[in-house]
Amino acid sequence: MSWRIVVIDSKAKLTYKNDYLVVRNDNIRRIHLSEINTVIVNSTAVVITSYLINELIKRKIKIIFCDETRSPAGEIMPYYGCHNSSKRINEQLYWDKEFAVDVWTRIIKEKIHNQSIILKHYGEKNADKLDVYIEELQRNDETNREGHAAKVYFDTLFGMSFKRDDGSDLNAALNYGYTVLLSQFNRDIVAYGYLTQLGIKHRNEFNPYNLSSDLMEPFRPLIDKIVRDNIDEGFDGAMKIKLIDVLNQQVVINRSKQYVSNAIAIYVKSVFQAIKKHNLNELKFIEYEL
Repeated sequence: MSWRIVVIDSKAKLTYKNDYLVVRNDNIRRIHLSEINTVIVNSTAVVITSYLINELIKRKIKIIFCDETRSPAGEIMPYYGCHNSSKRINEQLYWDKEFAVDVWTRIIKEKIHNQSIILKHYGEKNADKLDVYIEELQRNDETNREGHAAKVYFDTLFGMSFKRDDGSDLNAALNYGYTVLLSQFNRDIVAYGYLTQLGIKHRNEFNPYNLSSDLMEPFRPLIDKIVRDNIDEGFDGAMKIKLIDVLNQQVVINRSKQYVSNAIAIYVKSVFQAIKKHNLNELKFIEYEL
């Protein structure tokens, strides 16, 4: 599996030659496409050839373009992620909705569990409250244990004055990191032939990434930890690089150590297998080793 995250942070020309991405600025650098998972164009002074874009698309390599503030503005994904995408999409349209809800509920349980692990890592006693919420979680989260857990979690992690919807550097960093994760989920969902627009719990008609938003939940605490560990730093270029590098961290999934980028692919495939086979035991979640 490919693993390298390539960030183009200054004026450059990107071209293709003999299976290599060629970066031309003051120097010439070459990176074999087989190593690349994602290319992030983090400067508006970058020129990229259409030939290279087509080669990246063929290999299902995600391309993310950032705006003048170096925030993600858009991405390029192939129209068809696999040879039988029409079959996969038809399956998705007729998923057993009741069982899909069971899968989503299990995903949210794992999210709260991972939030609890993060709090325990920092020695926070409120982790016990999240463990209680896990026990109280009902199918489809009818009593909103996810929301209650989030309130306790963020208040504990970043302080009682922190508000998830304000314009602070903390929120900017969280949102940037979540966007990096979301982009990776978009890539893998499309690669397996499914539509990101058709979610399980997320059904917003204005959200083109409903399914990605459903599936990414257990991975969010990876970003939360990076932001907490760098809580005194501003939201600048250095911070963005740390957040992008989350995809190069290693985690354990299905009893093997994997880069986060590869772990997401394994996890996403397991979700589709679980829904297809009506078997929650098919789900493969990452293990947090802190």
